[in-house]
Order: sequence, then C-alpha cells, then structure tokens
Amino acid sequence: MSGVRQGPVTTTLRGARLADGRSADVEIAGAHIAMVTDHLETATAAPAYELDGHLLLPGFLDGHLHLDKTFLGARWVPHEPAADIEGRIAIERRLRREIGVPVAERARALIDLATSWGTTAMRSHVDVDDEVGLAHVESLLDVRAAVRDRVDIELVAFPQRGVVSCHGVGDLLDEALGLGVDLVGGLDPIGIDHDLEGQLDVLFELAERHGRGIDLHLHDAGEMGWATVREVASRVRAHGMEGLVTLSHAYCLGELHGDRWEKMAEVLREADIAIATASSPGPMPPVDQLLAAGIRVLCGSDNVRDAWSPLGTADVLERLTMIAYRLGLVEDSALVDLAGVISTGRGGSALERLTVTAGAPADLVVVEATSTEEAVAAHAKRLLVLKAGSVVHDQCATEAASRQGL
Repeated sequence: MSGVRQGPVTTTLRGARLADGRSADVEIAGAHIAMVTDHLETATAAPAYELDGHLLLPGFLDGHLHLDKTFLGARWVPHEPAADIEGRIAIERRLRREIGVPVAERARALIDLATSWGTTAMRSHVDVDDEVGLAHVESLLDVRAAVRDRVDIELVAFPQRGVVSCHGVGDLLDEALGLGVDLVGGLDPIGIDHDLEGQLDVLFELAERHGRGIDLHLHDAGEMGWATVREVASRVRAHGMEGLVTLSHAYCLGELHGDRWEKMAEVLREADIAIATASSPGPMPPVDQLLAAGIRVLCGSDNVRDAWSPLGTADVLERLTMIAYRLGLVEDSALVDLAGVISTGRGGSALERLTVTAGAPADLVVVEATSTEEAVAAHAKRLLVLKAGSVVHDQCATEAASRQGL
C-alpha cells in the first residue's frame, strides 16, 4: 500500500493492472492519486470503476502535433503531391485559405480525437508567418484556455516559411512569446533559410530574452543536418540551455552508424537535447539507441489529416507500434522502454517519467491490455481517460449509449 488520503476521495478505480504486473485499487482525491493498494477494505461514496484487470497507465504525452494545420471538422481534402518542402508549404498556404472552417473548430476536433486515445498533455506547433501573422497563435491560446480541464497544451511558435528569409517573422516570434506561447520554433536553418548562423542567432536570442525553450524542426539530411545538430548543441552549452532544446524529426540521425553515431550521441547527451519523432517516412532517429544513450525522446502524431498528410489518427500509442515495427523492436524490454516515451511529464526541460503512485497527477488511461508490452503491440482499445481526476472519455459509456441509440 502507498499513500495517505489528503482529502475526500472523488473517484475509485478497482481491479487495475499496473505496469509492473500488480493488481491494485486506486483512490483519487481531486487532481491527484491519493492511494494505491492491493485491496481497498472499505467502499466510499465516490464513483467507482471496475477495471477487471485492464492496464492502468499514466496519461499520454503527444510530443509533436500541429493543431492549427488539421482539416478535421472540414470536408475531405484530396492530397496534392509536391516535389519538395517548399512546394508543400505553397500548397498548404493555398488550402488553408480555401478550407472554410476556423482554426479553433478544427483544432478542437483534433483535441477531442487525441484525448479519446488517452492523450492528457501535448506539444503543438502553431504557424507564424507573414500571411497568418499571429492569428493562429491567438486562436490556439483561446482553445488552450477553453480545454485546460481536459488536456495540457504547450505551444510552439512555428516559423513554417523560415525565420530570416520570411520578412518580419523574428518580430512575430517575439510577439508570440510575449502573448504566452511556451517555446520558440525553428525550421531547417540551412535548407529553408540558407543561413544556419542567422536563424540560430534569432532563436537563441529570443529564447534567452524570454526565458523559454526551443523546438526546431530538422528535416535536412546528411551533412546539412549533422552540421545543424552540432551548431545547436554548441549554442545550447554556450547559453546554458541544457535540457531546454528539442530537435524534431532529425532524420539525419538515422543516417549515422558506428563511431559517427557514437560521437553524435555524445554531442546530444552533453547538451541534453531531446529528440522528437513521429515515425515519418524516410530515415528516422534510432529511438532505441537514443534511449540507451540516455537521450530524451518524445513521440508525436505530427500531421493528422492535413496538407502534409491525409493520414494520422492522433493515437501516440499507435505511433509507438509504428516505431517498434520500423526499428524491429520486438523484445518485451524494448516495448516497455518505448512506452515510457509517452508516459512523461510535459515541458521542454528535463521530462520526468509519470507513474501510477500516490501523490502523482491523476492523469490516467485504462487500456484494454494486460501488460505494457501488449498495449504497445496490440492496438489496444482505450476504455477510460482521466485528466486531473476527472473522466474525459469513457468508452464503455459511449458504447452503451450507442447500443441504446442515444
């Protein structure tokens, strides 16, 4: 048994299967777990859920999402091919003018989908450029406030068309941070801006002035990508920003092997740079090797039915399955390690592993599985999702209502 009741019990979960295989009853008081025990001797007046041995995990973190880009809530939009990233950006600019459904409405549809899969915290990039200005930022700040009881949202001001090559974007990033955006974003300093030093000068100056972290999209392959990683790491150490910087995608890391990989892993570890991946097509960071090297890893949905991809379900547990499949991670220990990637606290600084223990936030998800390994491998149903102790998704109730035609 662990825990002492600090207030009235508000919810009880009986017969849960914990990640370590134990069966447990869990009492929740307000927004936190009050007690975890092998058997609750007395019943309370609080609502109780019988979990029947299903797996109870901490709520999931989607570490890389684009809430403002999704077409969910709008008509189906056929995917248009593009020759390169610049072409894809041009198509997206046109489609977002034609979509006809407000950013806030589409973002809410994606949030609803993600929370139904067990996501209780997410990091979303939001476009900032010379066309949309801060309109998307303002919309998502309002959305974040409206759904704060269902999901924690960390926002990144994302310069989709570049930082120094797109007029006025540096000032817009500055304003976005002033409005309450959590991190400053970047994008391929060499491939998009053709100015590694110039883009990083802007990003690190803004981050230092506002006391925020950085999350930089890095698609550039080969030497362009590796040079960016090394320069970012050098600046992290120079600015004392260890633990505050994330490189998203970082495909170039999947192109390194042997001694070259070991040297780059040491660069990342010394700067405490996190790597975010969505198991996108093409080379991908070697997640298992990153974890073994002590490098923080985030897993995200990235694009969910938008101009970049018509695919995506906003299910980060499914993303782990994709990562395991692509990297050949089939051992139980590897699947358990992967599950830890989405069971982490939010934030750009050192991400703490969340657990089902007394005193921890009552951000929880019940999975129709008997073990963590099965949850990653089996595309398991999510039965119940709680955020800060409140039920935000009850699949059993939803199915019962459906059967009754409600």
